[in-house]
Amino acid sequence: MSSNPRPVRAITTTLGVALLLATLFTALPSEGLANGNFYERLSLLLTPRAPDEVSTAQPQLRIGIVAGHLGNDSGAVCVDGNGSVTLTEAEVNLDIAAIVQQQLQGAGYVVDLLNEYDTRLNGYRALAIVSIHNDSCEYVNDQASGFKVAAALNTNDINRANRLTACLVDRYQKITGLDFHAGSITADMREYHSFREIDPSTVAAIIETGFLNLDREILTKETNRVATGVVDGILCFTNNENIEPTPIPNLNP
Repeated sequence: MSSNPRPVRAITTTLGVALLLATLFTALPSEGLANGNFYERLSLLLTPRAPDEVSTAQPQLRIGIVAGHLGNDSGAVCVDGNGSVTLTEAEVNLDIAAIVQQQLQGAGYVVDLLNEYDTRLNGYRALAIVSIHNDSCEYVNDQASGFKVAAALNTNDINRANRLTACLVDRYQKITGLDFHAGSITADMREYHSFREIDPSTVAAIIETGFLNLDREILTKETNRVATGVVDGILCFTNNENIEPTPIPNLNP
């Protein structure tokens, strides 16, 4: 009687699949099973891909941009002599944030444009998150011009938080020419609500890009320049770029 190779092949195939599944269960992190997406990951791994797709595919890094006051309130308000509203902080914040998102996406990042109290902020995880705001439209004095930056202090890595702040200060100042107002950073900035909502592994900062009174022209007419200053600061952080120290003037001529 001639031998039938089919049972042998079936056993070999079964063993092969079992070995593959055992390998996949070992390779996949346990949270994949807990989150119920094991079959999605398994399907992804078993789906044939072109050789160039396998070799060139790179994971995209995520960055969050909060448009201050968006979806909540107007923020600071500018009014004319008749009491009519001419500009709101929320408008300016959104204009800047949208351009920041566009530029970062062009640089290859996945960018979430977030509302002030966006539900996605709860446990939000990303390489970095920056909230964009602006200061009052009221005239304070001739020195009420410039920007402020504060970092999230409730973070797993305060050094990285400070580096994000330093990058934003350095690059934004160079691009816009505005002064950094370190002395007028408020407790509201340091204790910004989003800092308490996001995952502590996400490095975060808040920037007030200018005063809606004396800096109104650059904020509304050179919005691309303002946004580029924010983007360059973020890229300085993500690319681990150097920050040149600010020269100290010689006080002894």
